Amino acid sequence: MTESPALSADSPSRLIARFAAGLNLANVPVPVISRAKLHILDAFGLGLASTVQDYAASAYAGVAAMSTGGACSVIGRSDRLDMRDAALVNAILIHGLDFDDTHLASIIHPTCTSLPAALAMGETLDASGEQMLAAFLAGAETSIRIGLAVDGGFHHVGYHATGVVSHFASAVTAGRLLGLDEDAITAAQGITGSTAAGIQVFLEEGAWTKRFHPGWGAVSGITAAYLAQAKFKGPSRVYEGKFGLFDTHLHEPAKLDAMTDGLGPNGCSVWHFGETALKPYPVCHFIHGCADAAIELYGEIGGAEIASVKALLPQPTLHIIAEPAEAKERAASEYEAKFSAQHVVAACLLRGRFNLPDLLPEALADPAVRDLALRVKCEADPDSAFPEFFSGGVEVTLRDGRVLMRHVRINSGAGERAMGADQVRAKFMASASLAIDPGKAERIAEAVLDLEGTTVRDLMKLLRTG
Repeated sequence: MTESPALSADSPSRLIARFAAGLNLANVPVPVISRAKLHILDAFGLGLASTVQDYAASAYAGVAAMSTGGACSVIGRSDRLDMRDAALVNAILIHGLDFDDTHLASIIHPTCTSLPAALAMGETLDASGEQMLAAFLAGAETSIRIGLAVDGGFHHVGYHATGVVSHFASAVTAGRLLGLDEDAITAAQGITGSTAAGIQVFLEEGAWTKRFHPGWGAVSGITAAYLAQAKFKGPSRVYEGKFGLFDTHLHEPAKLDAMTDGLGPNGCSVWHFGETALKPYPVCHFIHGCADAAIELYGEIGGAEIASVKALLPQPTLHIIAEPAEAKERAASEYEAKFSAQHVVAACLLRGRFNLPDLLPEALADPAVRDLALRVKCEADPDSAFPEFFSGGVEVTLRDGRVLMRHVRINSGAGERAMGADQVRAKFMASASLAIDPGKAERIAEAVLDLEGTTVRDLMKLLRTG
């Protein structure tokens, strides 16, 4: 059944399509463009760092076995793959370490929802860096706005929100790079709505499927854009219609205004992407406030013996990062550790840091950390600023009877504590150095920070080996 024009004329998907089709980078505020480049640089560093991980080898092997070759680059490899295959693998690499950016209020990792599609499409179409950047921003902004419409609702019912919204973000990104008009980008969103999913069952055993979610979103979004270009019809009310995204996934209405407020054919009056936080720690963003508090307490503890620990976390996040307690207290793999407040807090209290090496097997097996994690008890934080910030507090009781407390309202990397350009570049260099030499890393950084002066093909050549 075809919707009447009255129902679809101002649907969220059409207003998003109008925004994406008409977006001119000249109308995007300079600070937003600058942040976008930093987020892309951060993503490249994480993608390179992922190449030394087991999941990267498995992902590439599995996808390559299905691929017929191709001309699209894979981060950190000399091999080429078909366009959609390259987008899939690159998304797994970018999101794989769970060290990528987060828009706190929407609980979305926006860069991985649109960058993999932008890179594969941009390389295929020989797009300029400027064209790729505009398409990336259109998709990333879309992903955030869908998340804002549901107040974290996807997570509450068992969906990985980034996995869901990446389908739509990638469709918008791909549609923009193909030069599709408003009607076609509307159709592309409608088409990809039939594949939008991503369940959180990976939390039970540290499975690798969360890493796969934005990659499948990229595959779906690219597919939808090409189908729409060929006049394949998609629903115009994919978000708000009966049996649309919100009805089927949440069984309740969403805040549709949050998706479209300020959107126009030449940009938007409020760029939510500019509020996105970069991570200083390679763990679930919900734990960052507690990690900050524990690191602050490290110096005060001064090696004294710890009797017990109370960790205060945003109540809506406890089921993801603190429960079931028996399992979270005994994190055995690096992915289980990333989503265990007990493990992260224990490690921060004993080491005064949490970096990628703290997820290596020998660090995870540290008996002191494993013993202390059993004594970290998690509770709801009554003073949390969630979802604006991922606040957290830690109370430590020492064997000598002293009780030490820290509470962090604004987690590091967010708000007034956002990472600056020098910090982002340092994080990129640290991440990239796990896979490539510093000279090559510097050349990548220079190209990204001058994205308007390069092409996607030249950029991807730098990210390949050999």
